[in-house]
Amino acid sequence: MAKKTGGLSHFDGKGGAIMVDISAKETRSRTASAKGIISMNSLAFAAVRDGTVKKGDVLAVARIAGIMAAKKTPDLIPLCHSLAFDSCSVDFVLSEEFLRIEASCTVTLSGKTGAEMEALTGVSAALLTVYDMCKSADRAMVIGDIRLVEKSGGKSGHFTRD
Repeated sequence: MAKKTGGLSHFDGKGGAIMVDISAKETRSRTASAKGIISMNSLAFAAVRDGTVKKGDVLAVARIAGIMAAKKTPDLIPLCHSLAFDSCSVDFVLSEEFLRIEASCTVTLSGKTGAEMEALTGVSAALLTVYDMCKSADRAMVIGDIRLVEKSGGKSGHFTRD
């Protein structure tokens, strides 16, 4: 196993990129949740809310995209381990007041490493799918505030964003 440097687990003693060796870690139940937001104009928001986007049911497609992306995280993020999920969910909250949609992704598994990257990837893909399906109504949509909101089950303990 390569020696870590500077407290960063994905670098060896010479600064080279490595995949973290998790072979000695204990299998635990782990959960990670992430959220993000897409803001849009009133036309795009109404089309999503009312189900009138010509490409189809935006939130249903975005939900599937988020779940699929979470499962493909190791194909997108080079040093992530492949994880077998027990569950993965993507949900949405629409805010008419702020003309935005908040996406959340929660991943649960039993494994030797956490699912933070998978939850973050799921949220990102869900929001990108909303953008793709609504861009004809608003090319100025803004995706942001993508963040880990909670994780549990690992050696580092429970994390909850304040």
